[in-house]
This record gives sequence, structure tokens and C-alpha cells, in this order.
Amino acid sequence: MEENNPNNNNENTPKDTRENREAHNRHRFKPRRTDSNHKENAQSKNNNRNRHNPHFKKNQEESKNTPHKEKTKHQKGYGNKELQASNLELRKAVELNAKVHESALVPHSRVEVNPNGKIRITPIGGLGEIGGNMTILESQNSAIIIDVGMSFPSENLHGVDILVPDFSYLEVIKDKIAGIVITHAHEDHIGAMPYLFKKYQFPIYGTALPLGLIGSKFDEHGLKKFRSLFRAVEKRKPIRIGDFEIEWIHITHSIVDSSALAIKTEAGLIFHTGDFKIDHTPIDGYPTDLNRIAHYGEQGVLLLLSDSTNSHKAGYTPSEASVGPAFDLLFSRAKGRVIMSTFSSNIHRVYQAIKHGIKYRRKVSVIGRSMEKNLEIARMLGYIEIPQSIFIEAHEIAKYPDEEILIVTTGSQGETMSALYRMATDEHRHVKIKETDTIILSAKAIPGNESSVSNILNFLNKAGAKVYYQDFSEIHTSGHAAQEEQKLMLRLVKPKFFLPVHGEYNHILRHKETAISCGIDERNIYLMEDGDQIEVAHNYLRKVRSVKTGKTYIDNQVDATIPSDVILDRQNLAENGILVVYAILDCAKNTLVEKPRVQSMGIVSSKETMAFNKEIEEFFALFTKNCKKELYKSQKSMENELRNSLRKLMFKKIKRYPTILPIVSLQN
Repeated sequence: MEENNPNNNNENTPKDTRENREAHNRHRFKPRRTDSNHKENAQSKNNNRNRHNPHFKKNQEESKNTPHKEKTKHQKGYGNKELQASNLELRKAVELNAKVHESALVPHSRVEVNPNGKIRITPIGGLGEIGGNMTILESQNSAIIIDVGMSFPSENLHGVDILVPDFSYLEVIKDKIAGIVITHAHEDHIGAMPYLFKKYQFPIYGTALPLGLIGSKFDEHGLKKFRSLFRAVEKRKPIRIGDFEIEWIHITHSIVDSSALAIKTEAGLIFHTGDFKIDHTPIDGYPTDLNRIAHYGEQGVLLLLSDSTNSHKAGYTPSEASVGPAFDLLFSRAKGRVIMSTFSSNIHRVYQAIKHGIKYRRKVSVIGRSMEKNLEIARMLGYIEIPQSIFIEAHEIAKYPDEEILIVTTGSQGETMSALYRMATDEHRHVKIKETDTIILSAKAIPGNESSVSNILNFLNKAGAKVYYQDFSEIHTSGHAAQEEQKLMLRLVKPKFFLPVHGEYNHILRHKETAISCGIDERNIYLMEDGDQIEVAHNYLRKVRSVKTGKTYIDNQVDATIPSDVILDRQNLAENGILVVYAILDCAKNTLVEKPRVQSMGIVSSKETMAFNKEIEEFFALFTKNCKKELYKSQKSMENELRNSLRKLMFKKIKRYPTILPIVSLQN
């Protein structure tokens, strides 16, 4: 078969046959022209065709003076004019979209405004402090109050249970006030309502839970008749209050049924966040109404007032649902009673604890008046559903094994009158702490309460119980937005002007920095203090004056106001002590009738008392001998002079100014 192969180049093959075959193959397998040859031939033909074309010669000369650029594979077969046109169209699209982006960032610039409209914002409480939130919005003809909250006293305010704002400014504008607007039911937003209503009465607008808890307070203070001023609102449904049109918008917080406010005014739209966080998995299944917030952001917001409490915290605040797994772990490990303490207003936290109590077949005893009241109101209004059969009274706890008991109570802030504190100090009638108890403090200390919380932790640990306070990061979660949530709010609302609220100065300053990073012009941000009156119009935001503010001191034990001079006296007594001196003077001889009687407390120790009293006696002997004669004619003048002289002596001796009470009897 080999000889039959036409391609066989065997040497035995006849020469003429080989030559004929090679010639045949050369013709058969002639190489095809390459692309370069083809281009050269095409160029040669084009040159011949365009030789007499005047434009061709001009283009040839220009091409010699232009650096040659090799075309990319995307440009091959695509003319320069077409390429330029395409790029021009894309550039126009970029510019158009940039305009869309810019327009979306500042929607308020498209809003028709009243050039003469202006609103004044006056914080009466809530700035420079945590709590006590109260703000007034005021037009030319009417005003509204946003929240009326209380705050907790510092440790040096002896005998003071709560602080409420000074309502002096309301006296000036009381005829303009169209109503009180409530954002949510926390004490720092509604706690001062009874004290306000003892002086002034206005319609109260809010959702059901805040009104229910305010009503309970009114009942306690003998103000039940003012329930007729309650106005329950529907979210997403604007209502007119004086010159203002207000819409409540659902937001998530650490209490049920919290709201932000969209307030239409003659100057433009004002948005108030209230206390908020962005919880996508809330216990009740109702997340923050981001769609409605964005809706107003697109309409154009003149001014945003936003919660600054967690402005130093990076990232996001965990969901309330994150507490559940930590509860489940602790409940599953507990061999004896479980005692859970949190804020009485944190209905969803209490609800989660009770659900885990039911899961592990425990009876539930709710102890603490505020806790019982808040839970009952939430159940009555339908916010939570819990079977009545699982609850037992405090006196019934001893009837059940410890492993079948869950106690939900107040006292997470170490309040000395709270149920948990009395349990820890063996002062509670029905519950004493045992070594087998598992105690969960599902709250963090409010600024100023750190030492009180530390104190109750010590009592509980000494009793031998297992105490969980910050052992798990998920045992408690805040109700306030961290930085990324604050950024989201700023981006959704897109305000022209910004007033950070709710917090100390360092909180609102940090919130300002976050706002600047989100594109708010620094010139359009103002850091307020209580009493600052800010005026906002379509083209400016500025402080116009200051109004009187301050705090009123409340003693809950007797439901009475404590005068400020009493507080100052208590502070001085606590810090410097007291010196009481009784002396009988002979006016005729300018001498002491007998040795003065001296009583001191908080100045020297008991060991030093005798030496101290002798020094006071020597002082009196010198004083009566050298004092002016006319002082013996007036008991009041003599006591004042003695007081001033003793102050100098005390400062020289102990470097303090104790309270001094000289009592003088003048004899002729």
C-alpha cells in the first residue's frame, strides 16, 4: 500500500514523476495572502484611488504631524468620530446622574417656602444631662410642648428623689400653648407630667401606652379628672395642633410604641426622632418605619432634632431580640430561683424574661409597684399577651420549689427603696437572697448611678447568689442608636439644619461630627444648652436669647417640692458639718455669765471634742471682752457678728466653712 501513497517521497520513485508531483503540490498548496499583505494591497489601491483627491493630500500631511497611536481591540473598526460621539453621550449621562444625586441630597432646596415663616425651639430640659427631656416649639401665634420628663438626682442632692424641669417659661407663653406632644412612655419623657398639671393643663397627644402610663400617674396624684384632656393619635395620620401639623411615625426603642414626629410648620418641615434605634427584628415585629421617614426626607426637611445618647458608640446597637439567647442560657443553667431586674418601662425585656420562665415551667412573681403597674397596663392595652395563670403573689413564692420560681422586679439602678435592694439587705417581707439564686441585672447604670449599682452588686454577692450583670454582652442592649444608625437617620431625613438633642455636651458634640461626615454643613448645626432659644427660618438657624431654666427638687416620700435653699443647707451640712453654740452674756459687764455650751457634728472626731470645745470657750472669752459695746443692745447683731467670727476661726482651723448656729441670750 506504501507505493500507492501519492505523498510518498521514496527515492525509488521515477524522477519525472516526483517533479510532476511537486509542481502539482506547489500549485495545490499555494499560501494564502496574510492580513498584512491584504492591508498593504488595500492601502495601495486606496492610494491610487485618492491620488487626485485634495482632501486626501491634506489628511496625509496632518497624519505625518500627529503621533501615531495604535488602536485598541475595542476601537478597531470604530471611527474616531463615532468614538468621540459615544464618549460624549456617556459623559452627559454621568453629568445628568450627578445632578440627580445632588438633587437627592438636598430636597429641601426644591420646597416652596414662606419667606416670612420662622419657628423658635427652646429646650427646657434634656441637654447637658441624661433625662429631663422637654422642648417647646413656638410660632408667632401658638406653641407645643414635646415631652415633659424627669431626671434622677446626683448623690449630693440629699433627700431628693427626682428632678423636674423649671416651668417658669410656660407662664410667659401659657396662652399660646395648644397642646403637649408625647414621643414615648419613658420616665425621662413623661415623668414630670403630674407636676406640670398641678400648675397648667393642656391637651395631651400621644399613642396609647404613654397616655395609659400618664393616666396612672394622674390617678396617684389626684389628677384623674384631667384624663379628659387625653387625645390618642393614629400613626401616619397627621393632625392639626395650633399652627402645627404633626404626624407620629413608628420607631423602635427600649419601650413599646415609640414615635418620631414629622412637624409641618410655617417655616418648613421639622423632624424630631425622639429616642430611637433601628431594630430590624423587634419583639413585636414592628420595625422602624423607614419608608415613612424617607418619604419626608424626599419632601424636604428644614430641621432635624435627633437623639444623641449613644453618639460615642460605633457601629449598630444590637436588636432587643439578641437578649433572648442569653436569657435562655442562664435560665437553663439555673438550679434555684431566677431573679431578673430591669427598668420597669422595658416591657419587651420583661416579656422575654416571662416567656423563658414559661418555657422552663416557672411561676412568675412580679414585685415592685412600678413594674406591676406598667406590665398590667401593657397587658390591658393588648401590647403583650401572657396567661394570668402563670402569675403568683410575692407571699406565695415560699409554696413552690425554688427551681419553679421566676421573680421579675425593680431595682436595677440600685435604688435604696426598690424591691431588689430590700431583698439584698434582708428587709423584704417575702424574699431573701439565697446562695442558690441566679440574679440577672438586665440593665446598665444610668450615668450618675454607677456607685448605687456597685453597692447593690456587693450586697447580692455577699449573700452568695450568682449575679450576672455584664458577664454577657447580650444580657442587655441599649434602646438608643449608635453611630451607623444615626448616619442612616441623617441620610434618610437629609435636613438643611441640624440640632442634636438628648444628652450631655460631649454627646451632642460627637453627634455633630457624625452629621458633618454625612454632608451637613457645619454652619447649619447648633449645639444647644437648656434655655437657649433657637430661631429657624428657611435661610438661617441662630440663637436669639436665653430663657430661665433649672430644676425643681421632689421628695417622693411626702410628694412635695424641696426649696433650693434647703438643698444647699443639706449639701453644706453633709460636706462641712455643723457647729451650735449657746451663750448667756452679761450686757453690763461685757462678759460671759457661764461657759458657753458647744455642740458640733461632722467637724472633729469624738476624741478631739473636749479640746475643740475648750478652744471655742477661749474664743468667746476674748470675743466678749473685745467686741463693740453696741452689739450688746441687739441679739440679732450679736449673733451675726459671732457667726462671722466663728467662720473665720473654723476656716483657719479645718479649712472648711461648717454651718454655724450661734444662740445668744443677753442679760442686763
